[in-house]
Amino acid sequence: MDSGIIKDYLLKAMEALDREILIIAPDLRIRSANRTAISAWGSQVVGKPCYQVLYSRQSPCDNCPLTDTQKATEPFLAEDRSWCLPLYAKDSDALEALIRFDIDLTHLGDLQEDLQRSNSFLRNMLLSAVDGVIAADLTGKIIIFNDAAAEVSGYSVAEALTHLNIRDLYPDDGARQVMKKLRSKEQDGKGKLKAYQVNVKGKNGDLIPISLYASIIYEGGKEMATIGFFHDLRQRLRIQKELEKTQVQLLQAEKMASLGKLAAGVAHQLNNPLGGITLYAKLVLEEYDLSDEAREDMERILKDAERCRDTVRELLEFARQTRYFMQPHDITEAINRTLFLLESQPLFQNIEIEKDVPETLPLMTADIQQLNHLLMNIILNAAEAMDGKGKLKVKANATPKKDGISISIADTGPGIPEDDLPRIFEPFFTTKEEGKGTGLGLSLGYRIVETHGGTINVSSQIGEGTTFRIEFPLTAANHGENSDE
Repeated sequence: MDSGIIKDYLLKAMEALDREILIIAPDLRIRSANRTAISAWGSQVVGKPCYQVLYSRQSPCDNCPLTDTQKATEPFLAEDRSWCLPLYAKDSDALEALIRFDIDLTHLGDLQEDLQRSNSFLRNMLLSAVDGVIAADLTGKIIIFNDAAAEVSGYSVAEALTHLNIRDLYPDDGARQVMKKLRSKEQDGKGKLKAYQVNVKGKNGDLIPISLYASIIYEGGKEMATIGFFHDLRQRLRIQKELEKTQVQLLQAEKMASLGKLAAGVAHQLNNPLGGITLYAKLVLEEYDLSDEAREDMERILKDAERCRDTVRELLEFARQTRYFMQPHDITEAINRTLFLLESQPLFQNIEIEKDVPETLPLMTADIQQLNHLLMNIILNAAEAMDGKGKLKVKANATPKKDGISISIADTGPGIPEDDLPRIFEPFFTTKEEGKGTGLGLSLGYRIVETHGGTINVSSQIGEGTTFRIEFPLTAANHGENSDE
């Protein structure tokens, strides 16, 4: 296109603008004015000094580049807050003219204030957010680190902004893995990451589970920074674990209640024929002259019948639902009495007993007979698991809040397989050899603990031993009211 035509277009564009435009020569005289400027100042402005016409001055403006030895390349504000733009000749330092144009600076100032307020609000919102907010540039330098992030990580805001790199917050190559997922289209869309569970490393070295929402900040299609919003999952995971534990306990309690009724019925049905077998076996042994072989067979029948009778007794004890006789008792005395009765038994001759029990503990509301049965059952199981050789440690103390009693019983036996641990409180489940256990002892113990409002847990390592941990409140909230069937 011809340069003359371009010049005509530009002149027409200047004339069409509703803003004042003046062309000022290096001698500070106005050379040209558009229609809007002439309408405002009159046609006589052309040829007169700009400072005289526009500002009624006798000398040029103090910051005018036409009077300054320094080369001015950027627009500057004149005294009336209008703008002057210096124009230089192509490939030359010679200043050809100034273009003066007016702008509604009040409106621009309002926009600038709105922008500043918006930026300030956005920054305050990020810094005061309940969840952690961290932004970093592509080198890993942290540029935003709010108070919630400081609370979770243990780093102060000042430490994070001055000394911390985003990579320091992730163990191993965790930061690289997050960036890999952010850049992947398969995750939540390129540049986005939603509800990604990952561990971050606190100032003290602890690993903290978080749920991370992150995104890449782009400018002109180019990665400029990353920003992440994260929520501390420690409390949620702790509550979830407690809920799962409670659910298991409720299921166990429901299962044991159903099995208790079944066991009671079976036990009562077996009791009468077993009594007859035992009675007549004894009569045959007493009243008949039997050969040694026949007597040996009869004694075997009597022995097996008695073993069945013992099993029925345990079934009845397991199923027996009674009103517990609850009174304040000294648990130290209960533990000492149980150990005194057991440690003289042959099974305990080669077992070292280590007792860590205070002389006095807070009195606990309990049925002491049931507690004695519980303690004796667990301690006997431990001795049998060690096959009469090993170390038994019994420890008791008040809970940290002084509102309960904690008891632990640990042995150095072979341990319980991990697959069996969830089942050890189930009725009829036993790891003992056939004929050496009914699988009802721990089930009954579980019911006793439950009835006293307590909890019982077990941990075990193969080859190292097993530990039972029991906690009782000082006052049992419920202690069951049922009667024998």
